[in-house]
Amino acid sequence: MRVPANPPLRSASFNMTPMIDVVFLLIIFFLVSSHLAQQEVQPDLDLPAAASGSLAPPSATRVTVNLRADGQLLLGSEPVTAEQLGRRLQHELQRVGRDLELRLRSDRQVPYRHVEPVLVACAKSGIWNVTFAVVRNE
Repeated sequence: MRVPANPPLRSASFNMTPMIDVVFLLIIFFLVSSHLAQQEVQPDLDLPAAASGSLAPPSATRVTVNLRADGQLLLGSEPVTAEQLGRRLQHELQRVGRDLELRLRSDRQVPYRHVEPVLVACAKSGIWNVTFAVVRNE
């Protein structure tokens, strides 16, 4: 067998095309996911002012209920009725466990008759850690 006198002058290199494809896919994924996260922003509410109170440490298992000035209930950003809220809270409590916090964000113009069904749904569901979102009165 004859051995070639001049070996080919080919250097070993990596094909960068797959790595560039993966990097572009990751960039697109993070752009889309950050856009979706921005869409889940809390609705604009005129929160009541408080002269005193304490800052609760952030809970990992928190459900936010928004109550607009017209009495519309929002679980996160999804409109619900008081009955649906009770069922959803029971389901969430069963999924998460005993340490579920409910944060109620209510417009300052909302009468108590609209707040009461939320508190009743919490009591029936077994959620006792209820906090009210307020702004600090400076």
